[in-house]
Amino acid sequence: MAERLEITSNSAEETMELGKKLGKILLPGDVVALDGDLGAGKTVITRGITEGLGLISEDVCSPTFTIVNEYVEPSDKTPLFHFDTYRLTGTDDFLAAGLDEYFYRGGVCVIEWSSIIEDILPEDTVRIVIRGNGDSRQIEITDPKGRLC
Repeated sequence: MAERLEITSNSAEETMELGKKLGKILLPGDVVALDGDLGAGKTVITRGITEGLGLISEDVCSPTFTIVNEYVEPSDKTPLFHFDTYRLTGTDDFLAAGLDEYFYRGGVCVIEWSSIIEDILPEDTVRIVIRGNGDSRQIEITDPKGRLC
């Protein structure tokens, strides 16, 4: 049963901690769709997810120009594939680049600006919407697999 959680984050540190908690419950093959305002904290929550997976998070940055960054160290952990689809024109660009293959590589996929490729996201995608910027943010998480509690 899908679960929905609404959280207010009052700092980047709180957003990062939320990401860490999510990273600890995510499994290989999970897809996380991130949407929200520019500067709302999509990359901050991704940095937390990376750390929660046990991966090195210091170098996590938005892959705006490269489209996808891979975080795979240490190698005995579930890898994280971090996408930024902001510069894509739609699903056709994503598919033409073969990026959908990442969904089947046994890692966790986190996709910033996921609404651009909404029509190809797996049905059980964890959806996160972040509204606001600065210190205060409203974060809404929907998990179709019901793992939030």
